[in-house]
Amino acid sequence: MKPAILLLAAALTGCTISTVPAGPTQYDTKVIDRDASKSAQVRLNMGAGDLKISSGTQKLLRASFTYDMPQSKPEVRYSTSGDVGRLEISQPESHAHIGHTKYEWDLRLSHEIPIDLNVQLGAGQAQLDLGSLDLRRVSVEMGVGQMHMDLCGTPKHDYYVNVEGGVGEADLKLPNNVGIEARASGGIGEISVRGLTKQNGRWVNQAFQGPGVKVHVAVEGGVGQIKLTAE
Repeated sequence: MKPAILLLAAALTGCTISTVPAGPTQYDTKVIDRDASKSAQVRLNMGAGDLKISSGTQKLLRASFTYDMPQSKPEVRYSTSGDVGRLEISQPESHAHIGHTKYEWDLRLSHEIPIDLNVQLGAGQAQLDLGSLDLRRVSVEMGVGQMHMDLCGTPKHDYYVNVEGGVGEADLKLPNNVGIEARASGGIGEISVRGLTKQNGRWVNQAFQGPGVKVHVAVEGGVGQIKLTAE
């Protein structure tokens, strides 16, 4: 990761800058089984790195972690409250390192349980392939970097997506087989929209005018580009 990005990430996340060299690359996995919970709240907090989320597991979580700083080993916690499972994965508060570092999370979540997803990423890249998940709400806060979110799929019920970006690019692919309502605003940058029609300060598709499932999207960027594409 570039030093300039790390410096900005450290400022955003409150980390201390260190010049200690990274160690050998380490690989870890984590699996959390499904239990009797009827829904799940998933909270992810990464200071700086590359994040991937997709479906494709019968477990609640199947995760792979790659890192070259032992003190940055991700912390995974799971608990239940009533019928709700609470999953939290976080990068320990530690020193940000200048120079080449490797920090990657590859997370697969169950598509068989309704999920509220909250992602906080200070700096880096996020590839969020969420269209096959049973989403109820998605919230993403990103400081510096690029986020690609793919929501294409066949959702069974309405859900809401909120994205807040600081510096970088937010690229969202939206399903065109359900109703879409999208709102986007950016302080400095370009807003590019394809496959949607602007109405009363928002973008909608033809399916939004009729009955059926609706997906509500709000994107706010600081400096950079916002792309919305309905496919």
